[in-house]
Amino acid sequence: MLSDTSITHPTVSLGCGPVQIGPLPWDVCTFNYDGVISSFIAVIATLAVGFWLRSQLRYGEPTKVQAILEWGYDLLRSLIKTNVSEDALFIIPLAMTLFLYILVANWIEFLPLGFVPILHGANADLNQTLAMGIIVFVVVEWYSIRVLGFVGFLRRFTKPFELPVVARVIFIPLNLIEELTKPVTLSMRLFGNIFAGAAIIGLIIGFGTLNLPIGGPVPGVIAGTILLGIWKAFDVLFIGFIQAFIFMLLTVVYFSAAREGLEHEHQ
Repeated sequence: MLSDTSITHPTVSLGCGPVQIGPLPWDVCTFNYDGVISSFIAVIATLAVGFWLRSQLRYGEPTKVQAILEWGYDLLRSLIKTNVSEDALFIIPLAMTLFLYILVANWIEFLPLGFVPILHGANADLNQTLAMGIIVFVVVEWYSIRVLGFVGFLRRFTKPFELPVVARVIFIPLNLIEELTKPVTLSMRLFGNIFAGAAIIGLIIGFGTLNLPIGGPVPGVIAGTILLGIWKAFDVLFIGFIQAFIFMLLTVVYFSAAREGLEHEHQ
């Protein structure tokens, strides 16, 4: 994990020491145990939701939950067939699992996690979102090599393909940077939105502790409770869903980009 996370997260170390990887030190043997516990709770909750969804499936007489699931499945399947390929339907379980896990991890914040110091929204930890981004990145690169071949995979980094070969060489560093930053931007987008929402919740809770000249702490508590309910309804319910959907959508888009150059290869 990034060593600077120890500033704001309680950690436990296995005593291996930091390892310098690029410009940043990574302490591979130090863990933010609050993040690990929060992620574990999110995993258990996601499994529970998954088993509950499975129990709602009926043959011949679909339930309302099953109808919604089939509608979402058909939309995702159509999206992948249109933008990636008909032979890339293996993306469906990956994309749906990421969507469900991120959604459940976000909606858990409806619970008063602030009363337990070691608990927070799982996606408010960059280590978790970066791990999911790296998983997507690795699978996308594997898919690109499988579809294009190793030579075609390398050729992707010389786009735009319409230019002469000599002119395309100068675009290689830019294309490499674009590819390598995909897991970073994917993870930072999710982390930034969820962390910002949690920070605002902390500010609203602080507002509720104000001791006003008239009425003492009671008006602050009432106003803080109302504001907290409104903000959670917007941030956790709506923004939490949107961020899970965007992560899933960008995953499909990255798989589509992994096929770039295939048409030119055939031509």
